[in-house]
Amino acid sequence: MKVFAISDLHLSGKSNKPMNVFGPEWEGHFEKIKADWEQKVSEEDVVLLGGDTSWGMYLDEGMYDVQSLAPLKGRKVFIRGNHDYWWNGITRVRAAAPDESFTFLQNDCVRIGNVVIAGSRGWACPGSADYTEHDEALYRREGERFRLAFAEVRKVRKEGDTLIALIHYPPFGIRKEDTLFTQLFEENAVDKVVFGHLHGSAYFPLKCEKNGIEYILTSCDKARFALTQII
Repeated sequence: MKVFAISDLHLSGKSNKPMNVFGPEWEGHFEKIKADWEQKVSEEDVVLLGGDTSWGMYLDEGMYDVQSLAPLKGRKVFIRGNHDYWWNGITRVRAAAPDESFTFLQNDCVRIGNVVIAGSRGWACPGSADYTEHDEALYRREGERFRLAFAEVRKVRKEGDTLIALIHYPPFGIRKEDTLFTQLFEENAVDKVVFGHLHGSAYFPLKCEKNGIEYILTSCDKARFALTQII
């Protein structure tokens, strides 16, 4: 079993938000992603989707875009991004899943083979531009959500399992500062962290290491609209 990841697909099957307004590289971006996916992924593999899957505002709009992934192989594991407004209530989202190959994480985890994936959205970290008291409250709330997720990890993780934390926001800045998220990842012996959210020309490493944990950026434009192999 291989594990791949990609984030920030920003699909708009029922929304008029074409991504090519952000640059010509986005022209036909979903077709590029699907072509790469079909070359790499088998039915036994797992694909992590790190948030901002759909521009849809309502559940039916978001699920229309999620459904477009159904013909693609592999087990799909999702977290919510900051633009996933359609994701409103985990019970409703899970009930609308196209089939059993779709898993939606919120304050919890899933074990697939010898891999455990724990996920939550995360938030901007202290030191980010325009960080406010409102951000501080959300930052700490997301920390509590990861604590809940790791409590579930302790129930299912077995010796030898690989633990992946899936978070939408980058868990630190360009200088890899200590944050509430990195502290939780280290305390819970996470092996790899997969994140997205970042776009455009601003530099951020696709892969880096901090205190023995590998951090991997998988925003689709940063990764040239290709899946990144995590394991």
